[in-house]
Amino acid sequence: MDENGNGLMVIKLGGTEGVDFNAICQDVVALLSEGRKLVLVHGGSAEATALGEALGYPPRFITSPSGHTSRYTDRRTLEIFAMAVNGKVNTFLVEQLQALGVNAVGLSGVDGRLLVAERKESVISVENGRRRILRDDYSGKIEKVNGDLLRALLAAGYTPVVAPLALSHQGEALNVDADRAAAMIAAALGAATLILLTAAPGLLRHFPDVNTLIPELRLSQIDQAIEAAQGRMKKKVLGAQEALQGGVQRVLIADGRVEAPIRRALQGEGTAILA
Repeated sequence: MDENGNGLMVIKLGGTEGVDFNAICQDVVALLSEGRKLVLVHGGSAEATALGEALGYPPRFITSPSGHTSRYTDRRTLEIFAMAVNGKVNTFLVEQLQALGVNAVGLSGVDGRLLVAERKESVISVENGRRRILRDDYSGKIEKVNGDLLRALLAAGYTPVVAPLALSHQGEALNVDADRAAAMIAAALGAATLILLTAAPGLLRHFPDVNTLIPELRLSQIDQAIEAAQGRMKKKVLGAQEALQGGVQRVLIADGRVEAPIRRALQGEGTAILA
């Protein structure tokens, strides 16, 4: 149990190269043995990119007017993303946990309407200083989490492992941001702690200078952190904001490349963002 008496944690495993899934799984075993309940959410962007390139359909990344970079998800890209993230990463992460004695169950947000999202009618891409409207994108923003499904699995002794796909209101599979999916799940379950493991030591004031690590922030300071964040880290800070606004008490952004990454995050390594 944590200091708030809540044994439930949501842990997001970064989908970038370098994040040590084996070390994370070893930590999961130890935490479960202490009576904690865990929900894992994972990404898989590196695997999706590699698969797309192998299939001759490399990913296309677009930049929004606000400067956010994301994967443009037409239907073919969605199929490749699902094959890589749900078909490969989720399956083999569950395999690894099962080999360690963890009764993990893999699912995506499509299963049991776990994650329901609003499909974006269009996305705006800035290319060479000009705005383009793209209307065939299969991505969305999560609006609802089926917390009852996860609570039922947890109560039955399973450890859910969630891939970042969601279902639209029209029944379409959608690509959704894994960090923000983890934040929404943590809020829906009333988790006290959300841990975002990534290929960085935490939130840096001046990226990539590791000596500028920000050890702690309050929710009231998070707008400044969002402005300072670079690349994928910006989405992590946005996810942290959504989680804290949803009732999560703390979000830890920590290094997923090290030994005992979850333990080290709980012991104060990385960046803690507090409500």
